Amino acid sequence: MQLTTPEQAGFSSSRLKRIDPLMQGYVDRGELAGMIATVARSGQTVYLEKFGLMDREAGKPMQLDAIFRIASMTKPITSAAAMMLYEEGHFHLNTPVSKFIPAYKNAKVLARETESGPELADAEREVAFRHLFTHTAGLSYGWNENDPVDKLYREASRKAQADGVTLTLKIAMEAVAQMPLAFQPGARWRYSMSIDMLGYLVELISGLPFDVFLEERLFKPLGMADTAFHVPAGKQDRVAAVYGHAPDKEGLQRNDMPLPTQPPSYVAPGGGLFSTLDDYARFCQMLVNGGELDGARILSPKTVAMFSQNQAPLEALPYGFAAGEDLYHAGYGYSLGTRVLMDVSKTGQAGSAGEFGWDGAFNTYFWIDPRESLYGLLMVQHGPNAYYPIAQQFKQLTYQALVG
Repeated sequence: MQLTTPEQAGFSSSRLKRIDPLMQGYVDRGELAGMIATVARSGQTVYLEKFGLMDREAGKPMQLDAIFRIASMTKPITSAAAMMLYEEGHFHLNTPVSKFIPAYKNAKVLARETESGPELADAEREVAFRHLFTHTAGLSYGWNENDPVDKLYREASRKAQADGVTLTLKIAMEAVAQMPLAFQPGARWRYSMSIDMLGYLVELISGLPFDVFLEERLFKPLGMADTAFHVPAGKQDRVAAVYGHAPDKEGLQRNDMPLPTQPPSYVAPGGGLFSTLDDYARFCQMLVNGGELDGARILSPKTVAMFSQNQAPLEALPYGFAAGEDLYHAGYGYSLGTRVLMDVSKTGQAGSAGEFGWDGAFNTYFWIDPRESLYGLLMVQHGPNAYYPIAQQFKQLTYQALVG
């Protein structure tokens, strides 16, 4: 990744440098261990800086080739993979998923919870690809122990563990397909395993294991050599440690998580990838370029343009994770596994309609601005997500530096 003079791409060097004290401040205050940030416009990298440590206990400085758990930033990659199959004519956004997964032909929906258990009703419409891309299918993650549908997810997970089942994408998604929907398809938004289901559909349609499809059709053509669902032994010293804030402890707490050295039995299309700043930047630049990078055509410009359009049913908007108004997502709709900016004024900061992107559980974050031929990418390893407003601040300081 080669830096160019910011002025050549319409940025003010002095204004862009305002990002430095923002990032360094989080490190100096002990709020974050370290991070890397980059901005590129029209194929020219105008900002690339690293801050702090990738491993505080070892005193190891952040490295530009550090490997990060990108968690839900896997979802846009899965969505791009599915859209490659869309381009081959296998489906469009309104195609019923039952074409490939018959269990969805006569799906049941939670009507209400009774003393004897969930009362189910017939789905008023079929689950379509659109609903999976936009988290409006009625699937869930099983996170809420008080939600009747989530209880069923949790019970199924516990039973699989008790029975010693080795989960694969096929086994997991066939089980999810038997679950009742949490609501009528298209009626609401709920973050869910819908992108995992989309990854399973990639397997069914392509005939390839999901990780093999990504490697052959996306990662190799784009030169994303360090992106995978595992980290080989020879690369493990490059993995950035995960830190977080626990409610009952002060300061940063290290979160030592299992590190797969071999491809896992369950490759998670919704959140399982490891990647580097350089690799994910190549994915971003491909999207900025309208689907092509260094002669490798992944998607067509018209297909990439679909990411800049709200694809969620309007009755499911506004979307968000919190009850009531979710200011973190104010002004955004939902597109192909990504948020999409519909109303700039509601965000409270500068931007462009049609901007799209997503983030991960450990605060990795990216956005694509097709109107400005720009992307921004932030790699951090800290939980919980959005504990600090660093992503919005990074974006804000990027746009204030754009002067030409």
